[in-house]
Amino acid sequence: MEKNMEREDIINNLEIALKDIKNKADLANLKATYLGKNGVVTKLSLKMKELPNEEKREYGKFLNEIKEEVTKKFSDLEKRLEEQALEEKLNSEKIDITLPARRSLKGSIHPMTRIVEELEDLFVSMGYDVVSGPEIDTDLNSFTKLNLPVGHPARDSQDTFYLDKDYLLRPHTSPAQVRTMEANVNKEPLRIVCPGKVYRRDDDATHSHQFMQFEGLVVGEDISLADLKGTLELFAKKLLGEKTKVRFRPSYFPFTEPSCEVDVTCFKCSGKGCNLCKDTGWIEVLGAGVVHPNVLRMSGYDPEKYTGFAFGPGIDRFAMFKYGITDIRQIYTNDIRFLEQFDRKDVD
Repeated sequence: MEKNMEREDIINNLEIALKDIKNKADLANLKATYLGKNGVVTKLSLKMKELPNEEKREYGKFLNEIKEEVTKKFSDLEKRLEEQALEEKLNSEKIDITLPARRSLKGSIHPMTRIVEELEDLFVSMGYDVVSGPEIDTDLNSFTKLNLPVGHPARDSQDTFYLDKDYLLRPHTSPAQVRTMEANVNKEPLRIVCPGKVYRRDDDATHSHQFMQFEGLVVGEDISLADLKGTLELFAKKLLGEKTKVRFRPSYFPFTEPSCEVDVTCFKCSGKGCNLCKDTGWIEVLGAGVVHPNVLRMSGYDPEKYTGFAFGPGIDRFAMFKYGITDIRQIYTNDIRFLEQFDRKDVD
């Protein structure tokens, strides 16, 4: 009888105390009060040594029962506190589906990438191969094998970034043409385009120390200036519109002979004259010409048998023309506000 009353007192007092517990810290303190080293239940076991041997077994059973009951009540409350905390967390993270959704940000194709892909598709459809080369190349491939020997004044106009006396950041993509010709000597016809970055000491609204070129090269038998003219007219019309006209003006480049500058009708005024074309109706877009015999010879081709043509538009300039970009530096600053403009369908 005495043990039962003692047990009821302990459980009743525990249940009353548990009602005031609101968090795990308070629960841990109360648990120590009952089950700790000096706890209520722990002190009951001290009576064991005072009992005669015949009563110890029954008293031990009483201790185990009350300890299990007390432990269960603590475990039940701990579980309820965890469930309550989880519910509160979930409630705080609920999403109000009646609110307007946030706009998902998505990327857009860079204007330079658009131009390169468009040009590659065009020339691949005409039977050209797309090739590339290293952006660090030799002086030999960049100048000498392009008919610009040491001391040639045309080297000065390139304002080249030299790494040492033999290696440099390529000032044009023509070294890739040299490498391809040497690897495909006398395998005709050779039709390639070489898109890629080039580097020169220049920096203003219409020039950049880094820009993109898209050079083309054709080598074979009976290739003439007429073939070049037809190719560039198709190229200009596909890129800038069917109404675009092309004009050829005599010029000079060391690696072609004869050479020409190529103009197209102004995309802004359609050839009528405006501030962009300086009231001429024409805008210069690239240089071109028939491959110089010395260039063919230095790459292993017999100029008595083979001829060819080459052309080299600046992709940056075409991007500026097509998309109305007024400052070339905007292309390379990675300003998200500028790039977002080219997510619109009307840029295509």
